[in-house]
Amino acid sequence: MDVLVLLGSFAVLCALSVPVAYALGLAAIIAAFWIDIPLEAVMLKISDGTDDFALLAIPFFVLAGGIMAEGGMAARLINLAKVFVGFIRGGLALVNIVASTLFGAISGSSVADTASIGSVMIPQMVKAGYPRVFATNVTICGSVQALMIPPSHNAVIYSLAAGGTISIAHLFLAGIFPGLLFGLCLIGLVLWTAHKRNYPKGEPIPLSAVPKIVIDALWGLGTVVIIMGGILSGVFTPTESAAVACVYAFLVTFLVYRDYKWRELPRLVHRVVKTVAMVMMLIGFSVAFGYMMALMQIPAKVTAFFLMISDNKYVFLLLVNILLLLLGTFMDLAPMLLICTPIFMPVIAKFGIDPVHFGMIMILNLGIGLITPPVGSTLFVGCAIGKVTIEQVTKELWPFYGAMCAALLLVTYVPAISLWLPGLMK
Repeated sequence: MDVLVLLGSFAVLCALSVPVAYALGLAAIIAAFWIDIPLEAVMLKISDGTDDFALLAIPFFVLAGGIMAEGGMAARLINLAKVFVGFIRGGLALVNIVASTLFGAISGSSVADTASIGSVMIPQMVKAGYPRVFATNVTICGSVQALMIPPSHNAVIYSLAAGGTISIAHLFLAGIFPGLLFGLCLIGLVLWTAHKRNYPKGEPIPLSAVPKIVIDALWGLGTVVIIMGGILSGVFTPTESAAVACVYAFLVTFLVYRDYKWRELPRLVHRVVKTVAMVMMLIGFSVAFGYMMALMQIPAKVTAFFLMISDNKYVFLLLVNILLLLLGTFMDLAPMLLICTPIFMPVIAKFGIDPVHFGMIMILNLGIGLITPPVGSTLFVGCAIGKVTIEQVTKELWPFYGAMCAALLLVTYVPAISLWLPGLMK
């Protein structure tokens, strides 16, 4: 009955359109009253949830990504991608995916990736003769890479949801190959579709223009070098590297590129503050919710349930993927990470699954949920930018789902894809 009160109240509040963060907090308070836990204990857990030095990385990563996203970085990365793949049949679609890969290494956000890359690439693709719906689908699916490729603030959230016991540096490294594999699966689908439908070839970039394009793009990609180089060399912690990257992004945008106006900076900071406030609120309330789950022994009961179904970890991973794919259609990525991670941690320990590997499975799985109706923030942004309806997009998304699920299965059942690079640090 205790479990029903906690989870049932949360479900009812969500059904009443209460924001997820508030639904988590209110459900925790209702459950506390039900099992006669002092309300002060819940309040202390909310406070403890946001009192973590590692959390400072999130606002810095979000601000650095926002500055680079609006400071002309997207257009420069698109030009760089054209140098490598723009001349192939279906080249503009490939440029879209490669640019998303590069931009994801700066923004760490699929929504920012879709907004920045899509606003440039979708009109170009439509003008070149690509169907508008196809251009939109390529954009929103390619943006999921941003969730995997470092710096991903979702990796920070997963580490915190797991109790801070998982290295953020290891998670960053673990996301590189899964992100690239995801992009390669999409590239394979696009190449096949382009030849089947005879999509146009792009114009090759003149060799004389290549050096300037590369130099322009490298200024922005220096952010990635600062973040990963600083962390791997031991010079910076993840939080410190995020702060340094933020300063670097500011200098490149305002002193090198000079595409962004100083008067627009307050609006950008305002948007970042709103985003970070929502994330922090969500983290604080989710910690209280997780505390109530622990008191009600929900993780232990979930572990017993899965062990009752099967003691085979491959069957367990298949069931988890199906469950997360379904849940991801109704809830955003961050709250799902915060809710599900504490539940699954004891289960994966029983099955001997590496938590870094499991984190990649969760992030990639729930990332697919961001482009799945009825609740998919990346899907909504992509449709708005592409000027198409959700119904039009979802009708032609099925081949993309196939490519994405193929990448998910490979990441799930080939742990080395996620664990080889982190293993080099041990």
